[in-house]
Amino acid sequence: MKQFKSLLIATSVLTLAACGGPEESRDVTGFDREYQTALMNALLDAQPGDVIDIPAGEFIIERGLSLTVDNVTLRGAGMDETVLSFADQRQGAEGLLVSGVDGFTLENLAFEDTVGDSVKISDSTDVVIRNVRVEWTNGPSTDNGAYGLYPVQSTNVLIEGAVAIGASDAGIYVGQSENVIVRNSRAEYNVAGIEIENCNNADVYGNVATNNTGGILIFNMPNLPRPGAGTRVFDNDVFENNTGNFGHAGTPVASVPAGSGILINSNDDVEIFNNRLRDNRTAHVIISSLYTSGYEDLGVTEGFDPYPERIHIHSNSYEGGGGNPDGLELQALRIALFGPTGRMPGVLWDGYVDQTKMVDGSLPDDLRLCVRDAEVLNADAPNDFSSPQLADAALFDCSHDPRPAVELDL
Repeated sequence: MKQFKSLLIATSVLTLAACGGPEESRDVTGFDREYQTALMNALLDAQPGDVIDIPAGEFIIERGLSLTVDNVTLRGAGMDETVLSFADQRQGAEGLLVSGVDGFTLENLAFEDTVGDSVKISDSTDVVIRNVRVEWTNGPSTDNGAYGLYPVQSTNVLIEGAVAIGASDAGIYVGQSENVIVRNSRAEYNVAGIEIENCNNADVYGNVATNNTGGILIFNMPNLPRPGAGTRVFDNDVFENNTGNFGHAGTPVASVPAGSGILINSNDDVEIFNNRLRDNRTAHVIISSLYTSGYEDLGVTEGFDPYPERIHIHSNSYEGGGGNPDGLELQALRIALFGPTGRMPGVLWDGYVDQTKMVDGSLPDDLRLCVRDAEVLNADAPNDFSSPQLADAALFDCSHDPRPAVELDL
């Protein structure tokens, strides 16, 4: 089945006054163009502990913003009240780049139409992103920036109350980070709605992922300096993630099939529970190894574990979905196994296990794939997809100890 094979192919407060009031129109020709100088100077002159308050208004920002000072808060009047538009951006690869800081809070404002990534935060600790909207206002397009909210290589990251719309890669992405919470946020019309990649100790809960190509992705990529494991995905609404894939050719997300709810790739110790999955047209949950994702072409770091292990899926609800999978090969698989009006089951698994770890024909209990709430379709990838079939439920009738909650003092 070639289509499946390419599945995953504050101490002081600095308040800046608005230069002119906001107008009713969203046309950027009416946005304030003078304010950006005051904002850039405030970021340039910021001292540890500063709170930079951005007033309500709609402001044109033509150059990327940056910050390298510890313990600064950048705060607007609300994600629909303070709008920074980068529609005329002519300098900088991001809307906002924060790097190498110990303590940063971004809250209550919006970033629109950046040329590249909207908000990127790297090599930082104690990062809070709260009630922030990032959006490309022209809708899904390959011309949009890749990432909306993009903390990477950071420790202690909290994203809450955020909205991400239109990213050509991932709307809310946290990569190569430690101690992560993404909660009570909404991701819509992105290729990947919410993505946790090569992170350790992450919680994703209370979110809405809808109208993306794939709703929530838990990935472990083979060509990065650090691997990831240990994620809980719970109490999320993941529905109608059926938007056609508009990712850039050659990027990992470009191979995610439209209609994917939650995807796990080469990641270990993942618990998925109490989610409400509905009307994702390919499959509600997809589990794959490196060997069916196609990501080995990116290069594989020595010691990388390509197999998803210790996966615990339980107590979720499933409705609809699976009736119109993306691609002719998956459509043919659906019809061959379930008939012309049939549906794919709740969980689609490539069938790969690490044969070197098998004991008496089975994985040790602490490495098993446990699914207690849905049927599992084994695509039989190790045998060139020759005999895909509904797996024996007894093979997945197991459980793992619940993962502990992520605790952040932020």
